[in-house]
Amino acid sequence: MSSNPPRFDRGHTDDLMTFLAQSPSPYHAVANAGERLEKAGFQQLDETAAWDGTSGGKYVIRGGAIIAWYVPEGAGAHTPFRIIGAHTDSPNLRVKPQPDMGAHGWRQVAVETYGGTLLNTWLDRDLGLSGRLTLRDGSHRLVSADRPLLRVPQLAIHLDRQANEGLKLDRQRHMQPIWGLGDDVHEGDLIRFVAAEAELDAQDVAGWDLMVHSIEAPAYLGRDRDLLAAPRMDNLLSVHAGVAALAAVSTTGAPEFIPVLAAFDHEENGSESDTGAQGPLLGTVLERSVFARGGGYEDRARAFAGTICLSSDTGHAVHPNYPERHDPTHHPRAGGGPILKVNVNQRYATDGSGRAVFAAACEEAGVPWQAFVSNNDMPCGTTIGPITAARHGIRTVDVGVAILSMHSARELCGADDPYLLANALAAFLK
Repeated sequence: MSSNPPRFDRGHTDDLMTFLAQSPSPYHAVANAGERLEKAGFQQLDETAAWDGTSGGKYVIRGGAIIAWYVPEGAGAHTPFRIIGAHTDSPNLRVKPQPDMGAHGWRQVAVETYGGTLLNTWLDRDLGLSGRLTLRDGSHRLVSADRPLLRVPQLAIHLDRQANEGLKLDRQRHMQPIWGLGDDVHEGDLIRFVAAEAELDAQDVAGWDLMVHSIEAPAYLGRDRDLLAAPRMDNLLSVHAGVAALAAVSTTGAPEFIPVLAAFDHEENGSESDTGAQGPLLGTVLERSVFARGGGYEDRARAFAGTICLSSDTGHAVHPNYPERHDPTHHPRAGGGPILKVNVNQRYATDGSGRAVFAAACEEAGVPWQAFVSNNDMPCGTTIGPITAARHGIRTVDVGVAILSMHSARELCGADDPYLLANALAAFLK
């Protein structure tokens, strides 16, 4: 652990709060990441077009995923990559194909639970609606109704006297939000509304990927404003830090490594999609980069053999009300810097050599760091780290920021930890 942490810069956290507020869905997150990279001189590439081997910053967006990389002057075809891995999706409620429903004088929207949602945190909360619309010509349009629009009402305690002894929610019956009054359900109401929000004719909308989001803005919390409360920190906190780190090193990186940001979708439900870490997207992009610079299979194999990935995702800070749920010798604290995540059963991909890589990056950045391991009696979560390591044969290390209320509609971390993570990631990419 470094004894010389950098002077904290709340400007980074302020910018993170803006990024979180502007990214209610994975599609918004990658669009915002792309805009930030464009300002740093990166160029978006079309996956269907031929790529060349010129130096500079490049990125591709597919759905809710973005892969960005910077080729320094002098980089060879066999130059290894330094990858920051993250994911853009968060547990939430997602709109079903036939969304219009209602009963007993209430208009409702039919939703499906996505990922490991902490259901009770979505009750009695003002919710907006966001995502993307697919038009008949195959193009997409982002949409966000970022205002009080929906609400999942909890049953009054007078009708459930045992609620405080153990709340049990049925995902199908109890999680359908209300958004109006009326006895008649009219098919197409929701899509007509969403199309109007996007300034489109509903007849032009052929498909949709919509979800609800908490409209409460990110905010500093606490007596000394040393906490950050916000939605979707798992894992847009890491996406934002990765974008900042990649943009920072794009003008200072040496030709020994090609820095990469890989932010995937669908991590919260297993990563099995064309935009998830289980899919071929990252490997295809890296291979095309090698081939565009004149390389062949041997160059690809050499590049991958020397590549390292930091899989950055949120982890658990020790909970003051439930300390017994944590390992007794590992108590990561908010405000203590990024965490190194270890699990010998490979739920995290970190090993001893990975620890050395991360420790060196933190030391270079002057950033304190902590170790995280789960209590032996508690099942351990996982990340894109083991998937990336196994699919691509890339040495991978799992890291992140310690938070409370993971998978809640609103999560909590130390206000300076995002800045410390970004510094460590930038040092790693260098």
